[in-house]
Amino acid sequence: VGHCHPDIVKAAHEQNQLLNTNSRYLHDNLVDYAERLSKTLPEKLCIFYFLNSGSEANDLALRLARQYTKHEDVIVLDHAYHGHLTSLIDISPYKFRNLEGQKEWVHVAPVPDTYRGLYREDHEDSVTAYANEVKNIIEQAHKRGRKIAAFFVESLPSVGGQIIPPAGYFQKVAEHMHKAGGVFIADEIQVGFGRVGKHFWAFQLQGEDFIPDIVTMGKPIGNGHPIACVATTKEIAEAFAATGVEYFNTFGGNPVSCAIGLAVLDVIEKEHLQVHATEVGNFLMKLLKEQKNKHPIIGDVRGSGLFIGVDLIR
Repeated sequence: VGHCHPDIVKAAHEQNQLLNTNSRYLHDNLVDYAERLSKTLPEKLCIFYFLNSGSEANDLALRLARQYTKHEDVIVLDHAYHGHLTSLIDISPYKFRNLEGQKEWVHVAPVPDTYRGLYREDHEDSVTAYANEVKNIIEQAHKRGRKIAAFFVESLPSVGGQIIPPAGYFQKVAEHMHKAGGVFIADEIQVGFGRVGKHFWAFQLQGEDFIPDIVTMGKPIGNGHPIACVATTKEIAEAFAATGVEYFNTFGGNPVSCAIGLAVLDVIEKEHLQVHATEVGNFLMKLLKEQKNKHPIIGDVRGSGLFIGVDLIR
């Protein structure tokens, strides 16, 4: 919402003058913020865990998935990046290929890229073809006696090249995952909070009938202040709580962070930033497409709102 936005600075300052404490202590800000955030999400996603960073959020999502499914393996997209903790480098091909390599429990699916990928715009059904790649991975894993806990994906792959997956792909993948006893995790850390313009969450670009089992958020949630969140269903949260080992985060969901989170949502709404992202994004895309017509080096211009990729070719 902009560097040092006065509303954010004010919210932080006012709450700092009153109280800041860890989340073992009850405070209205935490509940108010969770309630407010829940209004932006499908009803099913109604349990919230607050943390400090996107990496913490993705690590917790992994734990939730494994506890709920009692499975270990994870499917990710090629070139993906999900964070800097050891558990997340393990599921980030962008990182692990330069480090210790691919673990046995990690499976890499092709990016659903209809410009450069395996199945392109001229393919009769790229959605099914890309989803079948995931189905094949599941089947191969089962043959080796392995079980899949989660399909872990950025709603719009960013490090992987600002990719816009074809609509319907997530629905088909989720179907394969659920049949295999796994869950669908949508990483919204780079693309959430209205950045895509048309919708508040990027996974909503797939269609109203798609709801992930777990959504993670970070980066814009606090406008630079350390706050992150995992949203999930009651069933998954209950399975996690059943271990008797409660989730605790010293600073996650503290009163100052939640005051800032609330202020961010206020500013997005008050300043019509979703509409702004749509209008500025459309304007930018129009200009970039004009450049594409002039310069053969520009192969593709794609995006939604202020999530835009320009693909340069030889």
